Amino acid sequence: MSTSLDSLPIIDLSLLAGDGADVAAFDQALLRATHEVGFFYLVGHGIPEDVVEHLFAEAERFFALPEADKLDVEMTRSPHFRGYTRTGGELTEGRVDWREQIDVGAERDLVTGGAAYNRLEGPNLWPDALPSLRPTLTDWSQRCSIIGMTLLRAWARALGAAEDRFDDAFDRPSTLIKLVRYPGRDGDKRQGVGAHKDPGVLTLLMIEPEKAGLQVEHGTDWIDAPPVPGAFVVNIGELMEFVTDGYLRATRHRVLSPPAGASRLSIPFFFNPSVDRAMPHIDLPAELAAQAPGVSQDPDNVISGTFGDNLLKARLRAHPDVAAIHHPDLVG
Repeated sequence: MSTSLDSLPIIDLSLLAGDGADVAAFDQALLRATHEVGFFYLVGHGIPEDVVEHLFAEAERFFALPEADKLDVEMTRSPHFRGYTRTGGELTEGRVDWREQIDVGAERDLVTGGAAYNRLEGPNLWPDALPSLRPTLTDWSQRCSIIGMTLLRAWARALGAAEDRFDDAFDRPSTLIKLVRYPGRDGDKRQGVGAHKDPGVLTLLMIEPEKAGLQVEHGTDWIDAPPVPGAFVVNIGELMEFVTDGYLRATRHRVLSPPAGASRLSIPFFFNPSVDRAMPHIDLPAELAAQAPGVSQDPDNVISGTFGDNLLKARLRAHPDVAAIHHPDLVG
């Protein structure tokens, strides 16, 4: 791994429309970025600029709603951890994150009984005051899911496996969109969201143009990751590290609050397997296996191959108020 890095690598998804050499170049760039850094910018993804602009306009409309309308869909009303969280209502590593947001997952029927993670399946809370939100986010989820599967197949190829190695785990993918607004503030308390690794497989993040704040850990440094026009910021989560014996890196990242008087919008899309599926392990080629250091060990965060275990643990920690109301048997 390189010892210094000034900015995240940039990878062009449109290479996959080229010839065999272009596809091989894309796969190797993807492999290198996620082995060495765990983050990259993705350009050439094909989502029109006006679609992205409409998405951010819809986010602005949601956050501009009267507080009562947002609280009508507050997450404390949802046993599935869906809905609105007011500023200061979420924790990272036990510390308060300074952001407001709405969480929208895959729209599912209730599942009763079975593993505890089945409680995460269910309907979203949609604000009556903004009926356009549902079709906008449904469209965004469909577009991002296509990109997510394209990347997963490229990783499988680059890691020496069959291209469809991950497909079965994503027959009913667990998707999550967050519309996030970071209010500005000055002083030492700058935690927009605290340093963390994502618990799943893949995150596609759109950041409001010209709004800094995202930082990515690399060695002993924090790299600024400002938005690149039209590009996703992409990172992998702990489950990809788990199934590659640490060859691919889940990387800690954080967001610093903007200064007082400003605000910042970001829209992450999390693409993960069905809650009841175990991600298939990758038997790495010898030359890659020799560079796999093993999975990061954290006794307070033991990674399970089954995605639902990881997601439930993360949700219970991040939203203790929701956990206490709806899942008291799982906390304490």
